[in-house]
Amino acid sequence: MSSLAVRVPEELSARVPVEQRGPGLDRDGVRLLVSHGTEVSHHAFGELPGLLRAGDLLVVNTSPTLAAAVDGRVGHARVVVHFSTRGDDGRWAVELREPDGRGTTRARTEGLVGRGCGGPAGTKVRLPGGARLVLEEPLSARGERLWWARVTGVAVPALLREHGRPIRYSYTDRDQPLSVYQTVFALPAADGTGSAEMPSAARPFTARLVAELVSRGVQFAPVTLHTGVASAESHEPPYPERFAVPEASARLINAVRAGDGRVVAVGTTAVRAVESAAGADGVVRARAGWTDLVVTPERGVRVVEGLLTGLHEPEASHLLMLEAVAGRAAIDRGYEAAVRGRYLWHEFGDVHLLLP
Repeated sequence: MSSLAVRVPEELSARVPVEQRGPGLDRDGVRLLVSHGTEVSHHAFGELPGLLRAGDLLVVNTSPTLAAAVDGRVGHARVVVHFSTRGDDGRWAVELREPDGRGTTRARTEGLVGRGCGGPAGTKVRLPGGARLVLEEPLSARGERLWWARVTGVAVPALLREHGRPIRYSYTDRDQPLSVYQTVFALPAADGTGSAEMPSAARPFTARLVAELVSRGVQFAPVTLHTGVASAESHEPPYPERFAVPEASARLINAVRAGDGRVVAVGTTAVRAVESAAGADGVVRARAGWTDLVVTPERGVRVVEGLLTGLHEPEASHLLMLEAVAGRAAIDRGYEAAVRGRYLWHEFGDVHLLLP
Protein backbone atom coordinates (compact mmCIF):
# COMPACT_ATOMS: atom_id res chain seq x y z
CA MET A 1 0.00 0.00 0.00
CA SER A 2 1.40 3.39 -0.91
CA SER A 3 1.07 6.30 1.49
CA LEU A 4 -2.41 7.74 1.83
CA ALA A 5 -3.09 10.91 -0.11
CA VAL A 6 -4.37 12.76 2.96
CA ARG A 7 -2.21 15.19 4.91
CA VAL A 8 -2.71 15.25 8.68
CA PRO A 9 -2.29 18.79 10.06
CA GLU A 10 -0.01 19.04 13.07
CA GLU A 11 -2.81 20.47 15.19
CA LEU A 12 -4.69 17.16 14.91
CA SER A 13 -2.14 15.42 17.14
CA ALA A 14 -3.67 14.57 20.53
CA ARG A 15 -1.30 16.28 22.96
CA VAL A 16 -2.80 15.09 26.26
CA PRO A 17 -5.17 12.29 27.27
CA VAL A 18 -8.83 13.11 26.79
CA GLU A 19 -9.52 13.06 30.54
CA GLN A 20 -7.11 16.00 30.93
CA ARG A 21 -8.87 18.14 28.32
CA GLY A 22 -11.77 19.22 30.46
CA PRO A 23 -13.77 18.56 33.65
CA GLY A 24 -15.95 15.49 33.77
CA LEU A 25 -14.23 13.68 30.91
CA ASP A 26 -13.17 10.04 31.15
CA ARG A 27 -11.13 7.85 28.82
CA ASP A 28 -14.22 6.98 26.80
CA GLY A 29 -14.72 10.65 25.92
CA VAL A 30 -12.94 10.27 22.58
CA ARG A 31 -14.67 10.21 19.20
CA LEU A 32 -15.34 7.09 17.17
CA LEU A 33 -15.24 7.00 13.38
CA VAL A 34 -17.07 3.95 12.02
CA SER A 35 -16.50 2.47 8.58
CA HIS A 36 -18.99 -0.13 7.31
CA GLY A 37 -17.13 -0.85 4.11
CA THR A 38 -16.88 2.57 2.47
CA GLU A 39 -19.86 3.99 4.40
CA VAL A 40 -18.64 6.33 7.15
CA SER A 41 -20.47 7.54 10.26
CA HIS A 42 -19.45 9.62 13.27
CA HIS A 43 -20.03 8.67 16.91
CA ALA A 44 -18.86 9.08 20.48
CA PHE A 45 -16.88 6.12 21.76
CA GLY A 46 -19.53 5.59 24.44
CA GLU A 47 -21.90 4.54 21.64
CA LEU A 48 -19.82 1.41 20.93
CA PRO A 49 -22.23 -1.01 22.68
CA GLY A 50 -24.97 0.05 20.28
CA LEU A 51 -22.74 -0.46 17.26
CA LEU A 52 -21.90 -4.07 18.12
CA ARG A 53 -24.27 -7.03 18.29
CA ALA A 54 -24.92 -9.74 20.85
CA GLY A 55 -22.57 -12.58 19.96
CA ASP A 56 -19.80 -10.33 18.68
CA LEU A 57 -16.34 -10.93 20.14
CA LEU A 58 -13.72 -8.33 21.01
CA VAL A 59 -10.15 -9.67 21.06
CA VAL A 60 -8.12 -7.59 23.53
CA ASN A 61 -4.40 -7.40 24.29
CA THR A 62 -3.57 -7.83 27.98
CA SER A 63 0.07 -6.70 27.67
CA PRO A 64 0.95 -4.04 30.25
CA THR A 65 2.90 -0.95 29.22
CA LEU A 66 6.42 -0.64 30.61
CA ALA A 67 8.18 2.47 31.82
CA ALA A 68 10.60 1.68 29.02
CA ALA A 69 12.62 4.91 28.70
CA VAL A 70 15.69 5.24 30.93
CA ASP A 71 18.30 8.02 30.98
CA GLY A 72 21.93 7.04 30.54
CA ARG A 73 25.32 8.25 29.38
CA VAL A 74 27.71 7.19 26.64
CA GLY A 75 30.97 8.80 27.71
CA HIS A 76 29.97 12.38 28.55
CA ALA A 77 26.96 12.39 26.20
CA ARG A 78 23.43 12.01 27.53
CA VAL A 79 21.28 9.37 25.88
CA VAL A 80 17.89 7.79 26.46
CA VAL A 81 17.60 4.02 26.22
CA HIS A 82 14.30 2.66 24.94
CA PHE A 83 13.92 -0.94 26.14
CA SER A 84 11.95 -2.74 23.43
CA THR A 85 11.82 -6.51 23.84
CA ARG A 86 13.32 -9.15 26.16
CA GLY A 87 15.05 -12.01 24.36
CA ASP A 88 15.08 -15.67 25.35
CA ASP A 89 18.73 -15.38 26.42
CA GLY A 90 18.15 -12.54 28.90
CA ARG A 91 19.30 -9.79 26.56
CA TRP A 92 17.05 -6.88 25.62
CA ALA A 93 16.50 -5.26 22.25
CA VAL A 94 17.09 -1.55 22.82
CA GLU A 95 17.23 1.70 20.90
CA LEU A 96 19.40 4.68 21.81
CA ARG A 97 17.84 8.10 21.35
CA GLU A 98 18.95 11.64 22.10
CA PRO A 99 17.00 13.73 24.62
CA ASP A 100 15.61 16.91 23.12
CA GLY A 101 13.38 18.21 25.91
CA ARG A 102 10.22 17.32 24.00
CA GLY A 103 10.24 13.56 24.30
CA THR A 104 13.06 11.36 23.07
CA THR A 105 12.38 11.67 19.37
CA ARG A 106 15.82 12.15 17.79
CA ALA A 107 17.62 9.07 16.54
CA ARG A 108 21.15 8.91 17.91
CA THR A 109 23.52 8.98 14.93
CA GLU A 110 26.39 11.32 15.82
CA GLY A 111 29.71 9.50 15.69
CA LEU A 112 28.12 6.16 14.87
CA VAL A 113 28.82 3.86 11.98
CA GLY A 114 26.44 3.07 9.15
CA ARG A 115 22.93 4.42 9.11
CA GLY A 116 21.80 3.04 12.43
CA CYS A 117 20.72 4.70 15.64
CA GLY A 118 22.27 2.44 18.20
CA GLY A 119 25.73 1.10 17.27
CA PRO A 120 28.46 0.28 16.94
CA ALA A 121 28.84 -3.00 18.76
CA GLY A 122 30.61 -2.63 22.07
CA THR A 123 29.08 0.75 22.91
CA LYS A 124 28.77 1.01 26.70
CA VAL A 125 25.97 2.93 28.40
CA ARG A 126 26.00 3.88 32.08
CA LEU A 127 22.55 3.58 33.63
CA PRO A 128 21.14 4.65 37.03
CA GLY A 129 21.86 2.59 40.10
CA GLY A 130 25.24 1.41 38.87
CA ALA A 131 23.83 -0.62 35.99
CA ARG A 132 25.73 -1.01 32.72
CA LEU A 133 24.47 -1.77 29.23
CA VAL A 134 26.60 -3.02 26.34
CA LEU A 135 25.38 -3.16 22.73
CA GLU A 136 26.24 -6.53 21.19
CA GLU A 137 24.68 -6.94 17.74
CA PRO A 138 21.90 -5.52 15.57
CA LEU A 139 18.51 -7.10 16.09
CA SER A 140 18.00 -7.54 12.36
CA ALA A 141 19.90 -7.39 9.11
CA ARG A 142 17.37 -4.76 8.03
CA GLY A 143 19.26 -2.08 9.93
CA GLU A 144 20.80 -0.97 13.19
CA ARG A 145 17.95 0.93 14.86
CA LEU A 146 17.43 -1.80 17.45
CA TRP A 147 20.32 -3.67 19.05
CA TRP A 148 20.57 -6.67 21.31
CA ALA A 149 22.16 -5.47 24.53
CA ARG A 150 23.19 -7.04 27.80
CA VAL A 151 22.55 -5.27 31.11
CA THR A 152 24.59 -5.98 34.23
CA GLY A 153 24.26 -4.72 37.78
CA VAL A 154 20.47 -4.90 38.01
CA ALA A 155 17.53 -6.82 36.57
CA VAL A 156 15.90 -4.80 33.80
CA PRO A 157 12.33 -4.99 35.20
CA ALA A 158 13.61 -3.56 38.50
CA LEU A 159 15.55 -0.87 36.62
CA LEU A 160 12.42 0.17 34.73
CA ARG A 161 10.28 0.24 37.87
CA GLU A 162 12.80 2.38 39.72
CA HIS A 163 14.18 4.67 37.02
CA GLY A 164 12.04 4.31 33.91
CA ARG A 165 9.28 6.46 32.45
CA PRO A 166 6.89 5.83 29.58
CA ILE A 167 8.23 6.47 26.09
CA ARG A 168 6.74 9.64 24.65
CA TYR A 169 7.11 11.60 21.45
CA SER A 170 7.24 15.30 20.71
CA TYR A 171 3.61 15.66 19.61
CA THR A 172 2.59 15.28 23.28
CA ASP A 173 2.86 18.18 25.72
CA ARG A 174 4.63 16.54 28.65
CA ASP A 175 5.59 13.35 30.42
CA GLN A 176 2.66 11.44 31.93
CA PRO A 177 2.55 8.88 34.75
CA LEU A 178 2.67 5.23 33.74
CA SER A 179 -0.98 4.76 34.79
CA VAL A 180 -2.03 6.97 31.86
CA TYR A 181 -0.49 4.40 29.49
CA GLN A 182 -2.16 1.31 30.98
CA THR A 183 -5.34 -0.02 29.45
CA VAL A 184 -8.19 -1.50 31.47
CA PHE A 185 -7.22 -4.93 30.11
CA ALA A 186 -3.53 -4.82 31.15
CA LEU A 187 -2.32 -7.68 33.35
CA PRO A 188 1.11 -7.62 35.02
CA ALA A 189 3.43 -10.26 33.60
CA ALA A 190 5.14 -12.55 36.11
CA ASP A 191 8.53 -12.01 34.46
CA GLY A 192 8.21 -8.23 34.37
CA THR A 193 7.90 -8.03 30.59
CA GLY A 194 5.34 -6.01 28.69
CA SER A 195 4.96 -3.56 25.85
CA ALA A 196 7.45 -0.79 25.19
CA GLU A 197 4.60 1.31 23.84
CA MET A 198 0.94 1.19 24.87
CA PRO A 199 -1.50 -1.04 22.94
CA SER A 200 -3.41 2.20 22.54
CA ALA A 201 -6.55 1.10 20.69
CA ALA A 202 -7.88 -0.23 24.01
CA ARG A 203 -7.17 2.95 25.94
CA PRO A 204 -10.71 4.40 25.63
CA PHE A 205 -12.32 1.40 27.33
CA THR A 206 -13.44 1.89 30.92
CA ALA A 207 -14.68 -0.71 33.40
CA ARG A 208 -18.16 0.80 33.07
CA LEU A 209 -18.16 0.45 29.30
CA VAL A 210 -16.85 -3.13 29.45
CA ALA A 211 -19.66 -4.02 31.84
CA GLU A 212 -22.24 -2.52 29.46
CA LEU A 213 -20.81 -4.45 26.52
CA VAL A 214 -20.97 -7.72 28.47
CA SER A 215 -24.54 -6.99 29.55
CA ARG A 216 -25.47 -6.65 25.85
CA GLY A 217 -23.95 -10.03 24.96
CA VAL A 218 -20.60 -8.90 23.59
CA GLN A 219 -17.81 -11.28 24.60
CA PHE A 220 -14.10 -10.70 25.21
CA ALA A 221 -11.14 -12.93 24.30
CA PRO A 222 -7.82 -11.98 25.93
CA VAL A 223 -4.55 -12.47 24.05
CA THR A 224 -1.09 -11.07 24.69
CA LEU A 225 1.38 -9.41 22.37
CA HIS A 226 4.27 -7.41 23.82
CA THR A 227 4.81 -4.65 21.30
CA GLY A 228 8.27 -3.22 20.73
CA VAL A 229 9.53 0.28 20.04
CA ALA A 230 8.02 1.80 16.91
CA SER A 231 10.08 3.46 14.21
CA ALA A 232 9.30 7.16 14.51
CA GLU A 233 11.21 8.08 11.35
CA SER A 234 10.88 5.37 8.71
CA HIS A 235 7.66 3.52 9.70
CA GLU A 236 9.30 0.15 9.12
CA PRO A 237 7.35 -3.11 9.47
CA PRO A 238 7.23 -4.62 12.97
CA TYR A 239 10.03 -6.78 14.25
CA PRO A 240 9.40 -10.21 15.82
CA GLU A 241 7.42 -9.88 19.04
CA ARG A 242 6.36 -12.19 21.87
CA PHE A 243 2.74 -13.30 21.86
CA ALA A 244 0.37 -15.80 23.44
CA VAL A 245 -3.12 -16.97 22.53
CA PRO A 246 -4.48 -19.10 25.38
CA GLU A 247 -6.57 -22.19 24.83
CA ALA A 248 -9.78 -20.63 26.21
CA SER A 249 -9.50 -17.66 23.86
CA ALA A 250 -8.78 -19.90 20.87
CA ARG A 251 -11.90 -21.96 21.60
CA LEU A 252 -14.04 -18.83 22.01
CA ILE A 253 -12.81 -17.29 18.75
CA ASN A 254 -13.52 -20.49 16.85
CA ALA A 255 -16.99 -20.78 18.39
CA VAL A 256 -17.91 -17.21 17.44
CA ARG A 257 -16.68 -17.75 13.88
CA ALA A 258 -18.82 -20.88 13.65
CA GLY A 259 -21.88 -18.88 14.72
CA ASP A 260 -23.30 -15.51 13.76
CA GLY A 261 -20.93 -13.29 15.70
CA ARG A 262 -18.09 -11.16 14.36
CA VAL A 263 -14.48 -11.33 15.55
CA VAL A 264 -13.32 -7.74 16.09
CA ALA A 265 -9.73 -7.14 17.13
CA VAL A 266 -8.98 -4.24 19.45
CA GLY A 267 -5.75 -2.92 17.97
CA THR A 268 -3.25 -4.07 15.40
CA THR A 269 -1.40 -5.99 18.12
CA ALA A 270 -4.46 -8.19 18.69
CA VAL A 271 -4.68 -8.82 14.94
CA ARG A 272 -1.04 -9.91 14.82
CA ALA A 273 -1.48 -12.26 17.78
CA VAL A 274 -4.67 -13.93 16.53
CA GLU A 275 -3.53 -14.26 12.93
CA SER A 276 -0.24 -15.77 14.16
CA ALA A 277 -2.25 -18.50 15.89
CA ALA A 278 -4.53 -19.21 12.93
CA GLY A 279 -3.85 -22.08 10.56
CA ALA A 280 -4.42 -22.00 6.82
CA ASP A 281 -7.82 -23.55 7.59
CA GLY A 282 -8.80 -20.48 9.63
CA VAL A 283 -8.86 -22.43 12.89
CA VAL A 284 -7.19 -20.69 15.84
CA ARG A 285 -5.06 -22.91 18.07
CA ALA A 286 -3.42 -22.04 21.37
CA ARG A 287 0.10 -20.76 20.69
CA ALA A 288 2.83 -18.86 22.47
CA GLY A 289 6.28 -17.72 21.46
CA TRP A 290 7.58 -15.30 18.86
CA THR A 291 5.79 -14.07 15.77
CA ASP A 292 7.34 -12.46 12.74
CA LEU A 293 4.05 -12.30 10.86
CA VAL A 294 3.41 -9.10 8.92
CA VAL A 295 -0.24 -8.86 7.87
CA THR A 296 -0.51 -7.41 4.38
CA PRO A 297 -3.27 -7.28 1.76
CA GLU A 298 -1.43 -10.04 -0.13
CA ARG A 299 -1.40 -12.33 2.91
CA GLY A 300 -4.88 -11.26 4.02
CA VAL A 301 -6.60 -12.16 7.28
CA ARG A 302 -7.94 -15.58 8.18
CA VAL A 303 -9.88 -14.83 11.35
CA VAL A 304 -10.34 -11.13 12.07
CA GLU A 305 -13.45 -9.58 10.50
CA GLY A 306 -13.37 -6.15 12.13
CA LEU A 307 -10.84 -3.87 13.75
CA LEU A 308 -10.93 -1.10 16.33
CA THR A 309 -7.78 0.96 15.96
CA GLY A 310 -6.25 4.36 16.42
CA LEU A 311 -5.57 6.73 13.55
CA HIS A 312 -2.15 6.07 12.02
CA GLU A 313 0.11 8.41 10.10
CA PRO A 314 -0.52 8.24 6.32
CA GLU A 315 2.85 6.53 5.68
CA ALA A 316 2.65 4.07 8.60
CA SER A 317 3.23 0.38 7.86
CA HIS A 318 0.19 -0.44 10.06
CA LEU A 319 -2.04 0.72 7.22
CA LEU A 320 -1.19 -2.45 5.29
CA MET A 321 -2.91 -4.41 8.04
CA LEU A 322 -5.93 -2.10 7.94
CA GLU A 323 -6.14 -2.62 4.19
CA ALA A 324 -5.96 -6.38 4.68
CA VAL A 325 -8.97 -6.21 7.01
CA ALA A 326 -11.15 -3.60 5.29
CA GLY A 327 -9.80 -2.91 1.80
CA ARG A 328 -8.04 0.13 0.38
CA ALA A 329 -11.21 2.00 -0.57
CA ALA A 330 -12.53 1.88 3.00
CA ILE A 331 -9.24 3.17 4.41
CA ASP A 332 -9.05 6.01 1.90
CA ARG A 333 -12.64 7.06 2.59
CA GLY A 334 -12.26 6.76 6.36
CA TYR A 335 -9.06 8.79 6.58
CA GLU A 336 -10.46 11.52 4.35
CA ALA A 337 -13.46 11.73 6.69
CA ALA A 338 -11.22 11.75 9.77
CA VAL A 339 -9.22 14.73 8.50
CA ARG A 340 -12.35 16.63 7.42
CA GLY A 341 -13.97 15.86 10.76
CA ARG A 342 -10.94 17.06 12.75
CA TYR A 343 -10.39 13.74 14.50
CA LEU A 344 -7.32 13.55 16.73
CA TRP A 345 -4.35 11.29 15.97
CA HIS A 346 -1.91 9.15 17.99
CA GLU A 347 -2.19 7.23 21.25
CA PHE A 348 -4.30 9.80 23.11
CA GLY A 349 -6.50 10.48 20.09
CA ASP A 350 -9.74 9.23 18.60
CA VAL A 351 -10.41 5.74 17.27
CA HIS A 352 -11.66 4.06 14.11
CA LEU A 353 -13.94 1.03 13.97
CA LEU A 354 -13.72 -0.98 10.73
CA LEU A 355 -16.61 -3.38 10.18
CA PRO A 356 -17.54 -5.59 7.22
